[in-house]
Amino acid sequence: MDIIEITTATHDVEFDLAYATERNFTSLPVYANAICYLHREASEILATAIRLASALDLRLKLFDALRPSEAQWVLWNHTPDPDFLADPRRGSPHSRGVAIDLTLIDQKGQELDMGTGFDAFTPLSHHGNIEVSPAAQHNRLTLLGLMTAAGWDFYRNEWWHYQLFNSRDYPLISDGDLSASMMPDRG
Repeated sequence: MDIIEITTATHDVEFDLAYATERNFTSLPVYANAICYLHREASEILATAIRLASALDLRLKLFDALRPSEAQWVLWNHTPDPDFLADPRRGSPHSRGVAIDLTLIDQKGQELDMGTGFDAFTPLSHHGNIEVSPAAQHNRLTLLGLMTAAGWDFYRNEWWHYQLFNSRDYPLISDGDLSASMMPDRG
């Protein structure tokens, strides 16, 4: 598997890996270790998005990237909502290492207003929702433009989610496939 770790040093991004904390929709840490992995091909187009954002004096903050299949089951068992979560029997682009959840931040590290928080499972989170403020619409469209120009596809229900166009071509990844485990030891 061609999976690499994404760090501030390798990709000049900030991290707030929500599933390694209690600040996610399950209210419990899903990951035991806050490690960010992506497939090498996804990491390369992430680097392009970083360069495009930098040209606008913006940076990227990552909330999630590779999500081991075991984590997808934890999320699905908590909230089996196919509008916002992939059924783990089919597999998620996250569980293939080719999806990323992120936002834009300014040079001071402040998140730009996107109208909702990350993982707000409501119609207000949909791309093109004009019920959020004009500033939030502008910021979402800026993120959308940067990411699609870099080569990412978007998911219409989540302003924060981007994936490779051919995401189903990649195999599912379990925690045991990784060089360092993300999941808690359930033994």
